[in-house]
Amino acid sequence: MRAIMEMGYQSPTPIQQQAVPIMFQGVDLVGQAQTGTGKTAAFGIPIAERVDGSQRYTQAIVLTPTRELAQQVSAELSRICAYRGIRVVTLYGGQPIKKQFAELERGVHVIVGTPGRVIDHLDRGTIQLGRVGIVVLDEADQMLDYGFFPDIRRILRYVPGRRQIALFTATVPTPIKNLIHNYLHQPKHIQVGATAKPVEEVKQLYYEVADRDKIAGLTEVLDGGEYDQALIFCRTQGRVDMVAERLGRRGFAIQGIHGGLLQKQRDAAMNAFREGSLKLLVATNVAARGLDIPAVSNVINFDIPEAVEDYVHRIGRTARMGREGTAITFVSEWDLPAFEAIRKHVGAEKIERRELKLYQR
Repeated sequence: MRAIMEMGYQSPTPIQQQAVPIMFQGVDLVGQAQTGTGKTAAFGIPIAERVDGSQRYTQAIVLTPTRELAQQVSAELSRICAYRGIRVVTLYGGQPIKKQFAELERGVHVIVGTPGRVIDHLDRGTIQLGRVGIVVLDEADQMLDYGFFPDIRRILRYVPGRRQIALFTATVPTPIKNLIHNYLHQPKHIQVGATAKPVEEVKQLYYEVADRDKIAGLTEVLDGGEYDQALIFCRTQGRVDMVAERLGRRGFAIQGIHGGLLQKQRDAAMNAFREGSLKLLVATNVAARGLDIPAVSNVINFDIPEAVEDYVHRIGRTARMGREGTAITFVSEWDLPAFEAIRKHVGAEKIERRELKLYQR
């Protein structure tokens, strides 16, 4: 395909090699893979081939857990479908609904959206899913975490009984197994790599630091300048604001994103980071979930995540598509139990200890 070549794809990734043929067969699919493996193209290429751009009705829907991931998936699908006359529309909260009405009135072939906003449009009668042939549930485990499963079940009642469902997830807890059992028909299962383990291309480092010294430690690491773009994770919205404000005062070009900001603020920060004009982005787990920005060379855990799987998902933001990357974790006196669980999961030898100069004076 011309669009695929222009996007720089040279050879399919393992998830694409396995998922694309199944998607073309039209059978249900459960794809279990680490983040950054090329999942969007794995379902995007079959969508581009199977959707008929000459028709005006909606033929495929992709559900994602966050607004940012919906925007990202929509942008990539639009590029994949560029020469096929296929219209992709993104539906998510925080965006003026009248603008979405206008987009939908022009006709839409593929909907990419968050479950809540899709339900809103279904209730208003502004979208029709009665002829949808492909349903994609992307990052299904995170949609479970955010409480979207009732919405998903409701949405699935609007689509025909004869449709293909492709579910992509990093983990398969019991509620997802139940969803698969109840809504997917004899699905084919594929798994790429060791689930919930960091990719080998990520170099993992950690620094022991008092919580009160974290800003000084982060400043020291960033002053080293060995990064193209860095994504910094904090535990709370307040911590995101604090890090962005204090590093900004130190002269760093940095912005923060979290659910408490206006959508236009989040969009502006994400666009600047995606385009490369912004080198530092600080975020919460939710705001950054699923984002694929290949130029991210470093992930920094300013605050250590409470769950091991969140650590894996966070550091999966770097070393995308086979590139190398570095993950740095600051471990304070309060973080030791969580950090020991991480070390046990990924292997203590995988995370190299470094020492900050501020403790060498």
